Amino acid sequence: EAGMSEVHGNAAVIKAPSYVNNQAAEAIAEEGNRLIGEGVVHLVLNLAESKMVNSVGIAIIIEVIDNATEKGGSLNFCCVSPTIDKTFQIMGLKQLAGVFEDESSALASINS
Repeated sequence: EAGMSEVHGNAAVIKAPSYVNNQAAEAIAEEGNRLIGEGVVHLVLNLAESKMVNSVGIAIIIEVIDNATEKGGSLNFCCVSPTIDKTFQIMGLKQLAGVFEDESSALASINS
């Protein structure tokens, strides 16, 4: 959907909705994969609005991480609540992606 992502050079910030279930994650994945296809291979998923991410949502996002990584890119998260942070830890997502405090630090990490 329009307005879901902001592109900053070779990076883009995608805003996640309040509940990242399979439907929401599919929309995020579609947007992410479209950006990767256009050469924007560094993605930041902003979870400021998100209260919950389910395991199906995480599985779908992991596919996007793999896709970005294959193209020499990355997918990192920012503005993650303590609850979601714990979920990521349990699901092993923190081995695959960085978790940053805010958009600017997530974007800064890309070019370092």
